[in-house]
Amino acid sequence: MLQLFYTDHFVLPLPEGHRFPMSKYQLLRNEVSTYIDVELQEAPLATVEDLLLVHDAHYVHQVLNGELSPSEQREIGLPWSELMVIRSRRSAGATIAATMTAWRLGVAVNLAGGTHHSYANKGSGFCVFNDAAIAAKKIQEQMNPHFSRQLQVAIIDLDVHQGNGTAAIMQDDPSVFTFSMHGEKNFPFRKELSNLDIALMDGCKDAEYLQALEDGLTQMESVFSPDLVIFLAGADPYEADRLGRLSLSREGLRLRDEKVLQWCFARRVPVSIVMAGGYGKTIEDTVAIHAQTIRTAIAYQW
Repeated sequence: MLQLFYTDHFVLPLPEGHRFPMSKYQLLRNEVSTYIDVELQEAPLATVEDLLLVHDAHYVHQVLNGELSPSEQREIGLPWSELMVIRSRRSAGATIAATMTAWRLGVAVNLAGGTHHSYANKGSGFCVFNDAAIAAKKIQEQMNPHFSRQLQVAIIDLDVHQGNGTAAIMQDDPSVFTFSMHGEKNFPFRKELSNLDIALMDGCKDAEYLQALEDGLTQMESVFSPDLVIFLAGADPYEADRLGRLSLSREGLRLRDEKVLQWCFARRVPVSIVMAGGYGKTIEDTVAIHAQTIRTAIAYQW
């Protein structure tokens, strides 16, 4: 059974007309709950100690205690509330849980997550805490007593927007390889330096994208051998995404997921999957793409 961790019942109180697609998470859980090969679990709460693995103590204190300034809240794009704190911690907890489960079972999924714009000392772009960075450092902490060397983690970020916060957090950490493939002219407009960045032009279609991904995986493998992968499977490279600017079809996105999962499966590298962004012109499109990722992952259980 593919283990799926959910947080959709922790709903952010957003103003009317807010562009963050909060309802996609409940719609996604409703869809995947009909699949016979999955098991749904409520996401645990990331501890303060978990958050401090990658985030500055002052920033964590600000978030937990409602001390973010109006400008800091505007940069995040979400108004502060107790529910915002709870959901952000649960989302990070879901990625930790999925990553620990993937280590045991080969693959597991957070039905949210992918908050890759969050830096050590600030949030940005709908991202409060950087769940992939936290999970990478958490599993290293948990596995260190069992290994004679530091566990090597690759974060493969295929959201359409660069994982700038992740790159910045991990820039001096040789045990975590950051690979981001994203729209060159899309947000964030000031990019950070990942271990491997592949910037794509507006309108990039399936064939070009899949070849770039193939080349990127080969390039990563030539310099880094991961023990575990955290895969941000964003739905926003889709051709009908409001914020994406690329032109991938649903089939192209399925082949993208399959290529990453095949790469991991062939090397017996566990993979934790998070949903990341998706801003389709219809929310049904976004949910269908995320659900397609789950269906693809079902075939790659160990």
